[in-house]
Amino acid sequence: MWERSKRKGGTAQIEVIGYHPPQPYTLDLEILPVSVLRRRASADFLRKPERIKFHLIICVTSGRCSHGVDFRTVECRRGSVLTLHPGQVQRYDVSTEWHGWLVLFRPRFLQPQEAETPLNELDVFRQLDALASHLQLEEFEYDAVVEGIARMFSDTQRDASPGVLHALLRSQLHAILIRLHLAQARREDPRLDPPALVKRFRRYRLAVEEHFQKRHAVAGYAKLLGCSEKSLGRAVQKIAGITAKEFLSQRIALEAKRLLAHTALPVSVIAHRLGFDEPTNFVKFFRREVRQSPGAFRAEHTS
Repeated sequence: MWERSKRKGGTAQIEVIGYHPPQPYTLDLEILPVSVLRRRASADFLRKPERIKFHLIICVTSGRCSHGVDFRTVECRRGSVLTLHPGQVQRYDVSTEWHGWLVLFRPRFLQPQEAETPLNELDVFRQLDALASHLQLEEFEYDAVVEGIARMFSDTQRDASPGVLHALLRSQLHAILIRLHLAQARREDPRLDPPALVKRFRRYRLAVEEHFQKRHAVAGYAKLLGCSEKSLGRAVQKIAGITAKEFLSQRIALEAKRLLAHTALPVSVIAHRLGFDEPTNFVKFFRREVRQSPGAFRAEHTS
């Protein structure tokens, strides 16, 4: 399951966790009960922040836990589903007794290179990144999702070729993602959030995730999405409660926080990686967004 590496230099270190299931397992998706996770890794290992290189769905089936995601803590209980993506930093709660399922899969799993039809033509599948990071399922939703995960776990143990199992598991994962989308949609009041606004916001969110390291102007995103800057701003304000510029700035600031807290990269390198032409411009941006200098933030989070 894990491939551990450390970024060295200075005081900042972060475990970078790759998808490496134990041999002879060869699939691009693995299902783990939390009890198996605890047997594979020590409590000291699990309590440390780690930056994942795979998609991860956590479904809590009993107990309560406080799961760390980037720079916030999510309180979870039975029916909680967390959706995490490559690049995010997470931390397991080992201080409480809780159980559940982990669904791990490589980024390439949902859209293999040999696929004839690009999955980005299928709206629900390309919205994986648009799923809320935390959903609290109703009982009937929870039952269906857990049943699906348990079936997938059983199917990973089948004696069949990897190609056949990948096809089977991919279709089952698609079904679970659709269920999570339906659960999320039930919480969106169409009277308050018209479908057109929701769709535009989700497209903006995906575009920001793909381009934030290079594009820092909302006008560029409006052009990319084929809408006016005003209509884009209206959608983001309605759905997220902040302006489109604030949404973009928060995403850039989050990545800056990750790099400052979990790597030893110089500020100048971080500035360049995030698309700033001069380190001084990055420092001004960070001070404005975080109310701290990059150096002070790094010292606080790596002490």
